Amino acid sequence: RDPIIYRIKKESHYRTGDAWCIYPMYDYAHCVSDAIERITHSICTLEFEDHRPLYDWVLDELADVLPWHSRQVEFARLNLTYTVLSKRKLIELVGSGAVEGWDDPRLPTLAGVRRRGFTPEAIRMFAERIGVAKADSWIEMGVLEDCLREDLNERAPRRIAVLDPLRLTIDNYPEGAVESCEAPNHPQHPERGTRPLPFSRELWIEREDFAETPPRGFFRLAPDAEVRLRYAYVVRCTGVEKDAAGRITTVHCRYDPDTRSGTPGAASRKVKGNIHWLSTAHAQSSELRLYDRLFRVPEAGAADSREALNPDSKRILTAFTEPALSQALPEERFQFERHGYFIADRSDGAPGRPVFNRAVSLRDSWSGRRG
Repeated sequence: RDPIIYRIKKESHYRTGDAWCIYPMYDYAHCVSDAIERITHSICTLEFEDHRPLYDWVLDELADVLPWHSRQVEFARLNLTYTVLSKRKLIELVGSGAVEGWDDPRLPTLAGVRRRGFTPEAIRMFAERIGVAKADSWIEMGVLEDCLREDLNERAPRRIAVLDPLRLTIDNYPEGAVESCEAPNHPQHPERGTRPLPFSRELWIEREDFAETPPRGFFRLAPDAEVRLRYAYVVRCTGVEKDAAGRITTVHCRYDPDTRSGTPGAASRKVKGNIHWLSTAHAQSSELRLYDRLFRVPEAGAADSREALNPDSKRILTAFTEPALSQALPEERFQFERHGYFIADRSDGAPGRPVFNRAVSLRDSWSGRRG
C-alpha cells in the first residue's frame, strides 16, 4: 500500500499556533532532514531496515531540490546485561521511584554514567571493543566495567579508605607522637609524587584484615602474627579487647621501629601480609555509596523489571578516608586501595565534605553468575 508521507490537521498547535497544518510523518521527515543537513550515513537499528526503500525513494524523487542523498545503515541494538536501555522501561523505573531520577548512578543514561564515574575514554573503548553487528546479541556488563577499570587504573590517583573500621593500638608507640609516612600517588608513575599519611599510636584497619582464628592461607593480622602496615612498620599482634557481646573492639600490637618502609631496615623483615590503615586522629568521616548492578538477572529487559531489581544495588556507608580526600573536587576520581574506583559526587556533598560514589570494584564479582 502507499506510505503515508504527512498528515493534515487544521487545529491550533499548542506551540506554533496556526502557522501551518501539515505535519510530516517520520519516514518523510527522517530522510529529508538528513539530506538538508548533508548527513553521509544515517545510523538506525534493525527495525528500520524495512523503511530503507522508502527512505531512498523519497530522496530520489526530491533529487531536483535536495541533491544530497544520505545513506541509511542499520545495525543491531545494543543489549547490555544487568540493565535496561529501553526508554519505556527507564521511564517506568524513574516514574515508580525504583531509582532516584534520570541521573541515578545505576542507570545507563548519560547523566547516570557520568555521575557513576564513567569516563568518555572508557565508553569509547567499550564501543571499539564490541564493534557493530547485524545480529542481536547480549553484551556482558563486565566488558564495559573492564574498560573503565583499564582507563582509571592508568589515570586515577591512589588514596586510602577504611570501610569497616577496627581499632588497632600500637602499645609501644609513644603516646601523642605523630609522624608522616610517604605514600605514592600512583605506584606505576613515580613522577606523580607522593602524599603524606600521618601515623600515630591509634589506627583504623579493616575488620576483615584481622582474624582471631585465622583460616589456612590467611596472611593478614592474627594473634602472634606479623604484618606490614603499608608505607609504615611491621607490627605483631599481642592481644584483643572485646565488648560484652564478644565482638572485637580493639587489636593490640607492638611495632618494630627499625622496619619503617623506605629505610634499610624494611628489607630485613620479610612478612607476607600487607594491610592498609589510617590514623584515628586524622582520618575523615565520609559518606561512601557502593553502587552495583541494578538487576539480579542478566537479561533484565525480558524480565519483570521491578521483580528483578537487585536490592543491594546501592549501599551507603560511613567510612574513614585519608585527610587529603577532604579536598576532593566534584567529579574527581580516585582508586581507594583494595576497594575500587570512586568519584566525588557532582550533586551531593559540600566543600570539605565530599560524598564518594563507587564507579566500579577492582575485580568483577559477577563473572560466572550468568545462566
